Amino acid sequence: MAKIKPFKGIRPPKDLVEQVESRPYDVLDSEEARAEAGDNEKSLYHIIKPEINYEPGTSEYDPKVYTEAARQFQMFQDKGWLVQDDKEQYYIYAQTSSLPANGGKEKTQYGLVVCAYSGDYEKGIIKKHELTRRDKEEDRMKHVRVNNANIEPVFFAYPDNATLDSLIMKYAAGKPEYDFIAPIDGFRHQLWIISDDADIQTITEEFGKMPALYIADGHHRSAAAALVGTEKAKNNPNHRGDEEYNFFMAVCFQASQLTILDYNRVVKDLNGNTSEQFLEKLAQNFTVEKKGKEEYRPAKPHQFSLYLDGEWYCLDAKPGTYDENDPIGVLDVDISSRLILQDILEIGDLRSSQRIDFVGGLRGLGELKRRVDSGEMRMALALYPVSMQQIMDIADSGKIMPPKATWFEPKLRSGLIIHKLD
Repeated sequence: MAKIKPFKGIRPPKDLVEQVESRPYDVLDSEEARAEAGDNEKSLYHIIKPEINYEPGTSEYDPKVYTEAARQFQMFQDKGWLVQDDKEQYYIYAQTSSLPANGGKEKTQYGLVVCAYSGDYEKGIIKKHELTRRDKEEDRMKHVRVNNANIEPVFFAYPDNATLDSLIMKYAAGKPEYDFIAPIDGFRHQLWIISDDADIQTITEEFGKMPALYIADGHHRSAAAALVGTEKAKNNPNHRGDEEYNFFMAVCFQASQLTILDYNRVVKDLNGNTSEQFLEKLAQNFTVEKKGKEEYRPAKPHQFSLYLDGEWYCLDAKPGTYDENDPIGVLDVDISSRLILQDILEIGDLRSSQRIDFVGGLRGLGELKRRVDSGEMRMALALYPVSMQQIMDIADSGKIMPPKATWFEPKLRSGLIIHKLD
């Protein structure tokens, strides 16, 4: 059963939160972070992308960059830009957005900010659905080590829970501690504090009944936090198991509230095929229907949109091309990888191939059209989004999602809460 605890969050004062908060470290490059931080010395990018404090071109993996992260984190605390709460408590973090996946309607998702137990990651109670890369784990481990803190949270999903939903709604009816519209994404972000002891106990107990938590986004941060916790335990001769380093910060959302966008593909060539030959080969496993020049979005699972030579096509996977009883084989990302990218285009490893790129659904079908029309890419493939239930089924089965399968939106903002490991 899942083990969580409240914690003394380190947060910006209310009047500084919009100067401190930022996008997550892994959704932008160094130069984008440099531009977004500008002359704002309070921007969290100085801690999570500290290479911006050096000359352009400085590697984010340079040892001095990690040292600079720790220096900046300490300075933020010394100057009162980040202040630790006096009491161990939970927090509610809400995101309100209008996304195409929700028909453009406004939707709010409510997350509980908790400290998850590193041991649950090791035991598989915190379940993953993606492979992690050791180099990326090591980078995040260094960042956690040098700061002795989880500067950014990971993003979890949990099975829907009526008791927690009722408690969250009680707080959401009141005035939030933070309430702002973020630049770039234009989404609303709010935060409430749960300091009532009875409510804190209820949250801890309800999570204690859950057989699993699911990593939605932040697999490398989860792995790094758990590994640092294990490392600290081994180095502490008086280790008890309840020390703060045994826990890492996560924002946990009810699974049904989450929005997963399509994660689409653009490809540079047709592997020597003409357009006509490519369409003929597609017709072996798909029903191919030309849709014309108007953008066409897949309407259901096992349906794909192809953009080629200025035209949109609907591709319906034929019966027998996938296995409904295989949690991986039934995924559209697997169907398209097998039957189009591998069989026809001979693109094997999606992670390393230079012939393919991936476009998050937030950018829309117009971005796929633009990249093909510009001549940069030869064709584009749009997929129907993976469901949260599919992700949970795969994680429960112990299997791993194919690469570039999920795109969660909105992304968590960083800098609203930080968790110290001591």
